[in-house]
Amino acid sequence: MAVNINTVYTTVLYILNKEQRGYITPAEFNSIATQVQEEIFQSYFPDGNQTNRQNQQNIQNNTEFFDIFKDISYKLYPFEKVAAFTYNAAAGVLGWEYTGTGTIYKLGEIISTYSTTNPQYDSITELASKSDYDKITRSNLTAPTNQYPLSYTTAGPNNSVLIKISPQPNSVNVNCLFKPTSPVWAFTTGSVGQYLFAVGASTNFELDVAEQPNIITNILKYCGIIINDPTIIQTATAEANKVEVNEKS
Repeated sequence: MAVNINTVYTTVLYILNKEQRGYITPAEFNSIATQVQEEIFQSYFPDGNQTNRQNQQNIQNNTEFFDIFKDISYKLYPFEKVAAFTYNAAAGVLGWEYTGTGTIYKLGEIISTYSTTNPQYDSITELASKSDYDKITRSNLTAPTNQYPLSYTTAGPNNSVLIKISPQPNSVNVNCLFKPTSPVWAFTTGSVGQYLFAVGASTNFELDVAEQPNIITNILKYCGIIINDPTIIQTATAEANKVEVNEKS
């Protein structure tokens, strides 16, 4: 379940106005909201690595609803999708290109399908560096096969993600992790110049609803910088640190 952007914005305004500490415009809020969502999303990966080390040392709680590693994985599920890549046969490209609307953050398992063979192969494709790919494909002893294809990634047209695969498959599907869409608090202007929330034109935070307190406290931290109030920064930072320490302890 996503975090409602209007709830976050009105809560931030309420806290600022209650203490008479200033005001933040929708444009400022949207910029900060995008930054905060990105920071929280990026934090999942080092946090997940740290928790996984605790799993390996057998000191991690794996009780249902209290397994932190599973909780982090759950928060990433909405961003994990299978993306279809289309072959681009243009000169100088010659690779499998992603032309979808979302922004790919990480490539996961690559499945190359060889449908003209008998039997058909849906092969897990190893991802290598460009230099290793060149060395392996040039050797008769290590050359990739339909059962064990090899690939590398590069930038395609308009900086798209491009995958080169050997041997050439008939279709490619990739399990990808996508970046969250930027949140937007959209509005119309009322009769006296006030901002009125426009539901249909707005975009909620894509983070899990459990992240709402983190989102609010981190936005307040940036609000303190904008309106030059160090007490807001200190209070919001302290609250954010408390949450982080509690989650990792």
